[in-house]
Amino acid sequence: MAGIFKATDILLAAQEVETRGEVFYNRLVDMTTDPKLKKLFTFLAGEETKHREIFRKLYERVGQVELPAWAEEDEYVDYLKYLLDSHTLFRLGDVDHLKTFMGTSKEALETAIGFEKDTIMFFLEMREFVPDGEKKHVQACIDEERSHLRLLAGMLRK
Repeated sequence: MAGIFKATDILLAAQEVETRGEVFYNRLVDMTTDPKLKKLFTFLAGEETKHREIFRKLYERVGQVELPAWAEEDEYVDYLKYLLDSHTLFRLGDVDHLKTFMGTSKEALETAIGFEKDTIMFFLEMREFVPDGEKKHVQACIDEERSHLRLLAGMLRK
């Protein structure tokens, strides 16, 4: 039988993902000399700020919710913890050391693509924790993250 899990914990984690994303994209703005990439990374940093605010407001409205019917609490918590721990930005550690990981525009774009994909995966799972009336807010962020992924992939192909 599924127990009660605090969706607010997941929403705090979502805010952390967005905060790290904002810092990540701002570092890329500082690192790149390509004007098109600077513009793209500046836009994406702003999007992360916007998403963090969405999750902050959602956090204020959401209390405890039930786990999905198929999930055992420990199992599901472990799964979500793995999603966070394996997230690109959490694996990279301190984003101040990005130059160690990325020397070219291509590497920066590939890392950003990994960030967006990991974020989409986390948000898809997170959507299961919020009340039905709030799912649209998480879905809107998922849709925006998908559009970011398309933008980054388009820049990578150029």
